[in-house]
Amino acid sequence: MRPLIIGRVLGTGVRVAGRMAGQQLASATQAAAAGQQQQAANPAVRVKNADQTVRRSTAQVGGGIARGVGGFLKPFRRVGGILWLEVTGVFFLLPVLVFAPNLWRMRASWAQGPDHRTFLVTALVVVVFLYLGVSSFWRARRR
Repeated sequence: MRPLIIGRVLGTGVRVAGRMAGQQLASATQAAAAGQQQQAANPAVRVKNADQTVRRSTAQVGGGIARGVGGFLKPFRRVGGILWLEVTGVFFLLPVLVFAPNLWRMRASWAQGPDHRTFLVTALVVVVFLYLGVSSFWRARRR
């Protein structure tokens, strides 16, 4: 029973809003038409004024739609940003999972040895990606 009432109220609101927008657009067009009649009899001036009126009314309608859609999508933008940070955090932690076993195997040659350079590069990769993954989750938590 409740969804029918909500749908009815929502439908009525949409119809009223559409009617109001149509009336405003019509009054803007009539005002522009009245202003054009008072202008010079030059057809080029009339065409220019009509073009400006159409552009102005189109910009107003477009701006209203953009504000409405932006207000509707605002909560989704926040949740989407948090989700994006968490997904990138997971992808940053994947190289840590891949390179950490190699780092553990080469731990004996950290100071000197045949795998000294490989150990240092692997350690650098693990540290950088660990930082990026953890900081991504940290930023998602702060939001």
